[in-house]
Amino acid sequence: MMRAKGSRRLVSALLLLVAGMTVGGCASVGVKPWDRDILARPGMTPGDDVITSSLDEHIYFSKEASTGGLGSGGGGCGCN
Repeated sequence: MMRAKGSRRLVSALLLLVAGMTVGGCASVGVKPWDRDILARPGMTPGDDVITSSLDEHIYFSKEASTGGLGSGGGGCGCN
């Protein structure tokens, strides 16, 4: 009976320690001012090619319409 309580306390302490380390590790997340020029380059934008991204979105919602992809209704044929 004593071992069960001791192991529960140990597990609780370890979980608390891991949670504290996880929360503390997020404190330094952010972009430094000297790194912003790298992130502002045109190649770093997620959708810099409008035609390619619109075609990709059309293919995605045509295939995923039955599961609610991009808000379109109808079947997966893309005719709606």
